[in-house]
Amino acid sequence: MTGLPTTAAAVLATTAPWWDPYRGMPVAVQVLMWFLLALTLVTFCVIVWLVVRAWFERRRQRRAVESAHEEDYLWVFVVPALNEEVTIADSVSRLVAVEATHKAIVVIDDGSDDRTPEVLAELRARVPELHVLRRELPNARVGKSAGLDNAWEFVHAEVLAGRYAGWPTTRVVVGVVDADGRIPPDAPRALAGTFSDERVGGVQALVRIYNRRHYLTWGQDVEFGVMAYVYQLGRSAWGTANMGGNGQYVRLAALDDVVTTEKLPPGVERGPWRDRLTEDQDIGVRLIRAGWRGRQTVLTTVDQQGVTSMRRLFKQRVRWAQGNWQAFSLLRGALRAPVSVGARLDHLAYLLMPLLQLLMGLGLVLSLVFWLFGDVPFVSGWWPSLVFFATIALVPSFLSLLMTNEPGRHPFLRAVFGLIPYMLYTWLLWPVVTVALVRELAGRRTWTKTDREPLDANLPDDVEQAAGPAVAG
Repeated sequence: MTGLPTTAAAVLATTAPWWDPYRGMPVAVQVLMWFLLALTLVTFCVIVWLVVRAWFERRRQRRAVESAHEEDYLWVFVVPALNEEVTIADSVSRLVAVEATHKAIVVIDDGSDDRTPEVLAELRARVPELHVLRRELPNARVGKSAGLDNAWEFVHAEVLAGRYAGWPTTRVVVGVVDADGRIPPDAPRALAGTFSDERVGGVQALVRIYNRRHYLTWGQDVEFGVMAYVYQLGRSAWGTANMGGNGQYVRLAALDDVVTTEKLPPGVERGPWRDRLTEDQDIGVRLIRAGWRGRQTVLTTVDQQGVTSMRRLFKQRVRWAQGNWQAFSLLRGALRAPVSVGARLDHLAYLLMPLLQLLMGLGLVLSLVFWLFGDVPFVSGWWPSLVFFATIALVPSFLSLLMTNEPGRHPFLRAVFGLIPYMLYTWLLWPVVTVALVRELAGRRTWTKTDREPLDANLPDDVEQAAGPAVAG
């Protein structure tokens, strides 16, 4: 979820006079509405500030790339794979094409029972840098975290042996790429510019949706872009940008610093990743609290497949939202993170986002209820009030869209014509916060994997499908 302040519509229930827009509502509701209005104004200011910071951060990162040396690092690409016969050959093919002087590819076959093992065996015979980590039941299929923890052990025990023996863990970068993920060949060079700061523990790449011709997939692409170009990039200077599930790159030394023996997946005794629905968010927060800095880069990307079904998209986002609710256990140390005071407050707001979104949605529902059944106007007839509410509702979203880039599209026109469709998309997904909370309170934490679609489905003109398993060594 992006948490954009389009929820300002929730405070449009107004009556005369203009300075008392919530007259006619019960006192408790008025208090809530005034709180939400204040929260919306604060959010408005924060987003404008993040846009400014993000603009300067992007310029700084571009300068850093000019002096980057990717050959100073060992790039280990880890690919979790469970029944990925549709995508795994394409994924490995693209990783083989990545331009890195020192590179290893580790595919975690998490107990697949389709043709994934056979495809990987064919690839293994042709790709010398490919390692296949096969996990068997009952330890397999217990979550992505378990596979990543197993891969962390594998990197230490197998990859950092023989050819790469003696590599310092501060120079080993572990990149997590989903089986449908596609990274550009020059990604290591762009990332090396960010990792040149030895305090940086993790870097998140810009996530793009490659089948973005469908309205839902277009919305997902814009959503990830807004998150990266505004929220994440704006926090990068503070060092509090968080990790995502796909396209996260973490220094091995940083992973070693957050190894734990508590709250791990079944069958795992120790490892960096804990048993969470959003294990990426969890480890990103813990890296920051361990003293490492988190950065977002938009100079390189990871393309992934978007969900074209509303039912499957809703299920996916409920799972993510439930993981956000689980992250409330991290609130205790939010104000003790080794960052500046402003960064700590932003860190706290980031963890509280599901609650804030829930309250904003509640405000909108109450506004509609009192408008329909309580004879309270939803929109004020005083035009300065309309301008004020329209400004705080639309401007942050417009600025956020303006920050995102798409080749061949004019940024201003894209922001103008995409504003309303994107706002509708964000509200379309609002109920996931409530559904996820109900699931978490009920203790329901089992999920089925989201099915992949054929790789050539809805591909844009600038994306080509890679060849199948016939990868040259």
